[in-house]
Amino acid sequence: MQNLVVVESPTKARTLQKFLGDKYQIEASMGHIRDLPKSDFGVDILHDFEPQYVIPRDKRKKAFELKRIANKAQTLYLATDPDREGEAIAWHIAELLRNSELKTQNSKVKSENIRRVVFHEITEEAIKEAFKHPRELNMQLVDAQQARRVLDRLVGYKLSPLLWQKVRKGLSAGRVQSVALRLIAEREREIQAFKAVEYWVIEAELQAEKGMFLATLIELNDKKLEIKNEQEAKTHVSNLEKANYIVEKVIQRQVRRYPYPPFTTSTLQQTAANRLGMSAKKTMMLAQALYERGLITYMRTDSVNLSVQAVGSVRLYIENYIGKSYIPNTPRIFKSKSKNAQEAHEAIRPTDVKFEIRNVSQRKTVLGRAKFENSLNRDHLRLYDLIWKRFVACQMSEALIDQTTVDVKAAEYLLRATGSVIKFEGWLKLYEKDLEDKEEKKQVLPNLSEDQNLNLNKLLPTQHFTEPPPRFNEASLIKKLEELGIGRPSTYAPILSTIQERFYVEKMERKFVPTALGFAVIDFLLKYFPDVFDYSFTARMENELDDISRGERQWKPTIREFYGPFEKKLEEVVKTAEKVKMEVTLAGKKCPKCDKDLIIRIGRFGKFLACSSFPECKHTESLEEKVNVRCPTDAGEVVIRKTRRGKTFYGCKNWPGCKFASWTKPKSPSVDTKA
Repeated sequence: MQNLVVVESPTKARTLQKFLGDKYQIEASMGHIRDLPKSDFGVDILHDFEPQYVIPRDKRKKAFELKRIANKAQTLYLATDPDREGEAIAWHIAELLRNSELKTQNSKVKSENIRRVVFHEITEEAIKEAFKHPRELNMQLVDAQQARRVLDRLVGYKLSPLLWQKVRKGLSAGRVQSVALRLIAEREREIQAFKAVEYWVIEAELQAEKGMFLATLIELNDKKLEIKNEQEAKTHVSNLEKANYIVEKVIQRQVRRYPYPPFTTSTLQQTAANRLGMSAKKTMMLAQALYERGLITYMRTDSVNLSVQAVGSVRLYIENYIGKSYIPNTPRIFKSKSKNAQEAHEAIRPTDVKFEIRNVSQRKTVLGRAKFENSLNRDHLRLYDLIWKRFVACQMSEALIDQTTVDVKAAEYLLRATGSVIKFEGWLKLYEKDLEDKEEKKQVLPNLSEDQNLNLNKLLPTQHFTEPPPRFNEASLIKKLEELGIGRPSTYAPILSTIQERFYVEKMERKFVPTALGFAVIDFLLKYFPDVFDYSFTARMENELDDISRGERQWKPTIREFYGPFEKKLEEVVKTAEKVKMEVTLAGKKCPKCDKDLIIRIGRFGKFLACSSFPECKHTESLEEKVNVRCPTDAGEVVIRKTRRGKTFYGCKNWPGCKFASWTKPKSPSVDTKA
């Protein structure tokens, strides 16, 4: 009689099978086998918020199959992922198999025959060690997940009908997603209210005996100088042209630049967005594939801890393949900032440091898959390389940078020049081609000494304007959410996806811009439910969920404490709130059927044109948003288009004759609007 092992995915099942052999039958649950119903509320408020779990229709066949196999198995091992979500999936599988929820399957699996195995990397050593030390289900983690699920269901199912009634049909609200929308909307209003202020910068190109360098004007009569307009700039330039330039002070210091910690979920998503242009959703999809194939450790973590074995192996790798001078005397130990980070969990790292990009395909021999390399595409490898470099770099010696600051006196003016030279590259050796920032690319100053005379080559006055705060992109929004304590490793990607799918925000050149609908929804929610969507309140709820996961708080009293005031407020708003008047945007053209004005509406797949007399006239047509730019391929007009998944891109109006497409707005001559 075989032992049954249940995991989430077929890929993970195939990988485990190679290590466990024929004594184990491994099956995939395909994610959650039970869940709250999609079409019903699914929470019994009158009976202390008891969840009403069901087996989704598309999972019933799998449920029957698992029940049939489990009834014949000697022991059931639940090998789902090592986090709250994974623990909850394991518990749901156990509940399904030890209870007679399926009418045609009455036999039950005994609780004493159910074991939970946990591992953070899918390697032979880790898997076999986990199966030697199975444990019971951790109900604290399960309860924390149940609490989140119920809490989100209460907010979503109670507020969505209210939005239908007061704003527009078909809308929905989310406890955490709406807070992310608030951040984006508030930033956009800051940008709209921003008024640019003119200022000028004056640089001097100075000639020394052994080279030329640039110095920036910073002070006048020992006070910080702010140049507000061109006239002021001309006055200072005139004075500086007559001045003698003398080196007043030379300060040299050595700066030690230490490597970054290994990746957590949020830092991986941020770096993948900034360096590779990947969305959080895509990053997690690729990381999941790398994890299930045994190439990296578990990808949902907020810990920067590394195992002793992993540190030992990477230090040996650095010594053998990079050089002894690149190893610090003692291993680097990183501490997690999150109080809930479990140090038993690890940061995201390669399972075997010897597998670099050029030989990742060797993994096929370990897993026994003849065409393993073909299952990884370019994006998988780019993300793996990002993780590999970050892991190796975190245990390398710090970079040594010689920084020089030179103060130059010119009459009553003070100018300053800075320069830096990398003395010892240390961990930056891994980033020779793509340094993570441009700090090391400052100018190299010639040898200068105090009281040295300099010649003025020319002055370079330039006009500038203060800039508004930048719109959030995926990286900066995740960083902000993390700073505020909102969301957890498993939630960042769904948060960002949801607000786009609901068309509350759209991406313009990879930056989030709230739509009119997004503004209307968040304004309504903040007007009537300011506490629920307050940043500190949302963070506090996250902390309470963490308390539940540690056994420091019970989940049902926590939900009860939230729901009482929320329900009371909801009843009041239903009665008193006025319907939001959505601003109508005219399209500037008439309906071909009834000659009424066409207006711009927002639907599931973005903006479109509809007749203003709807529902009497149901005419609709697609909307071409122009950007006043010519196509670089055939000089046709460039318009904003949407992919099938709703992602914005720029394409030529003459498609399919012209195939031009770009994720960013092309830089080409403007359309001649006079023609």
